[in-house]
Amino acid sequence: MSVQTDVLIIGGGPAGLTAAIYARRAGLDTVVLEKQPMPGGQMLMTPEVENMPGAAFGDGFSLAERMAEQAKYFGARLINAEAASLSLEPKKLAAVTELGIYSGKALILAMGARRRKLNIAGEEAYAGRGVSYCAVCDGNFFKGRAVAVVGGGNTALEDALHLAALDCRVSLIHRRGEFRGSPILEKRVREDGRIQIMTPYTPEEITGAAAVTGIAVRRSESGEQTRLDVSAVFICAGTVANTELLQGLLPLDKEGRVASGESCETDIPGVYAVGDMRRQPLYQIVTACADGAVAAAGAGLFIYNNSFDTEE
Repeated sequence: MSVQTDVLIIGGGPAGLTAAIYARRAGLDTVVLEKQPMPGGQMLMTPEVENMPGAAFGDGFSLAERMAEQAKYFGARLINAEAASLSLEPKKLAAVTELGIYSGKALILAMGARRRKLNIAGEEAYAGRGVSYCAVCDGNFFKGRAVAVVGGGNTALEDALHLAALDCRVSLIHRRGEFRGSPILEKRVREDGRIQIMTPYTPEEITGAAAVTGIAVRRSESGEQTRLDVSAVFICAGTVANTELLQGLLPLDKEGRVASGESCETDIPGVYAVGDMRRQPLYQIVTACADGAVAAAGAGLFIYNNSFDTEE
């Protein structure tokens, strides 16, 4: 099967969905390829969204549902398919999937990012058996029990608060002395008596039997090792850009992200990179949405200013 469209979007997170909304409102035929059954990307795993203008005090899953419905309302086609390879040749922009080949006059890359692993002993062995990268997804399985959260950014702080709200006894482990998250979230964490803050500690090993029973951590200053009895370890160690398909096709920085400017344009005409997969100073839902809108506007101008011969 071969499908042709005006704007082809790879990824259905907030950047991709916003791009779809703007492209369709500009009258452009639009297809979004999303490998997960539910569009939304990392937004699906956000327990509470309170800094997205007009969408405060809701959860990321609900926001993702609304964005997807809005994109479909305007006529975007959301296809549950994973791109196995990409063609970025000018006027031959396409994605090969298990359903067939999808081609676009303009291509918006919105593959997002995924949670980074700690790569410590026991992490792989207990994945799905107490080791989790999503407190929203798995937290309820450990309601009322002792758990550990590893990380020092907004996600770690949010996950600690989410788990505490489930009556979990939370040990928040961070290898630095100071958190990197927002002061508001840090204040809430420090004021929550159900959260034990452990800084600066480095996680060394996740232990267990049939499932996780503990985590070994080492205090950075003294070198003293401590073992915590926990039923789950939630890992929030940053993200890795999903840019494996772009190796050899686009320049990537040392962290694997695409370097694209404020216009989101890449070095290839008609190809745009948006959201968490591109290098930028802030990774938030609101900045991903802004990227999507900018890229869709740019894609529309690109298509308008170029002729496309369907016989080529």
